[in-house]
Amino acid sequence: MNRMQNFKNGLIKDNPVFGLYLGLCSTLAITTSINNAIGMGVAVIAVLILSNMIISAIRKLVPDDIRIPVYIVIIATLVKIIQMLIQAYAPALNSSLGVFIPLIVVNCIILGRAEAFASKNGVLDSALDGLGMGLGYLLAVLAMSLIRQILSTGVLSMTNPFDEAQVLFSLRLIPDSYTISMFSAPLGAFMTFAFLAAALTAYKNNIHKKEEEAAKAAKIEAAKAAKAAKEAA
Repeated sequence: MNRMQNFKNGLIKDNPVFGLYLGLCSTLAITTSINNAIGMGVAVIAVLILSNMIISAIRKLVPDDIRIPVYIVIIATLVKIIQMLIQAYAPALNSSLGVFIPLIVVNCIILGRAEAFASKNGVLDSALDGLGMGLGYLLAVLAMSLIRQILSTGVLSMTNPFDEAQVLFSLRLIPDSYTISMFSAPLGAFMTFAFLAAALTAYKNNIHKKEEEAAKAAKIEAAKAAKAAKEAA
């Protein structure tokens, strides 16, 4: 598999949230606003890329029997650095995301990519894999946040993560009397996830069906060509 194909797989085909069903705990909890989604998504991207690169660079130096503890120490160190930066420069975002920033350490996406990919591939390939998976996670949480925020509040809005008082944009799309408060609750998170996961599965099944039909048609054409060549001979 080439690098670009591996990168693209993380976005749709092997999307960590809707395709591999990883990191669902934090995904369901923080997707109540665009600010939360972008903040968590950027943090996960940074940790994924850096951890993949470091683990790939030292993969031949770490004994197999202690590789998981070593990976966790690397990931925990990176998460702590990211958390300290968020606390220093975006305290409002830190308060909003709460305990879910430290929990990136045990996010199955991070450790899963370290074990499944970074420990077996080069630094550049691992960096691209981390970027693809991270962007896939960001797109997933952003999609869920857009749906939940609009349906529960009727407003599409975003504030400056470095200055909570500064509203970057605010647009009312649904009248207040028609909002569905359920989508700000856990049930709304599960319903949104189920709908988007089902939509992605239907899309992938459709693509797979078309690929099978194309392969079958190519096989038939090849058989016809072979038969015609045999008759001509």
